[in-house]
Parts: sequence; C-alpha cells; structure tokens
Amino acid sequence: MYIFFIVLILIASILLILAVLAQNPKSGMAANFGASNQVMGVRQTADFLEKFTWTLSISIVVLSLAATMTMPSQNISVSKSAVEEALEQSLEGNQNLLPSAQPAAPATEPTETPAPAETPAQ
Repeated sequence: MYIFFIVLILIASILLILAVLAQNPKSGMAANFGASNQVMGVRQTADFLEKFTWTLSISIVVLSLAATMTMPSQNISVSKSAVEEALEQSLEGNQNLLPSAQPAAPATEPTETPAPAETPAQ
C-alpha cells in the first residue's frame, strides 16, 4: 500500500508541474497585454487550471500523510536508527570541538633567562 501511495504522489507531482507551467502569469508585464484572456472562453480554462492546481496540491499533502501512516514498521525503525546514529556522530564531533573540562595546569612563574653576554666588536 505504501508503494501505491508513493506512485500516486509522483503522478500528482508531475501533473502539478504541468498544470503550473500551463497557466498564464497574472502579474508582471504580461498582465498589460493579457486582455485577450477573457475572449472566447479562455477565462474558463484558467479557472479550471487554478482549481486543478489546488486540488493536486491538497491531494499531495493527503497522500503524503497516508503514505506515512502506511509505512512499514521496519522502514521506520531503520530510519530512526540512521537518524540516531547521525545525531550521535554529530554530538561526538562537537565534543571534540569544545574545550575540555580538565583543569588547566597551574601557572608557574616564568624563570628569568640570563641575558646573552656581549661580545666585543672586532
């Protein structure tokens, strides 16, 4: 059932892309020259495409929720373990970046080094 929902989501996505590409822009420079949209029933086509777009969008959301509900439990556990492993690795990586909680070595007074002896000029 899960694969059936995934196939339906893919089909709806492709149809949604085609419906959006088929629509005329309603704003911008094309709106100035778009007075011919209301001639010969083109307006009804635009209404149909808009309703079709909204219907496909809503159906993709519903199908996605249905696919999530019918996902096999073994896929859920595998995906959870992969997410948990990634989280643990990122936490370990961040621990290496943080300063360690070990106390710093006690500061010692610097010892004075003797100044180099001057050599006579030759």
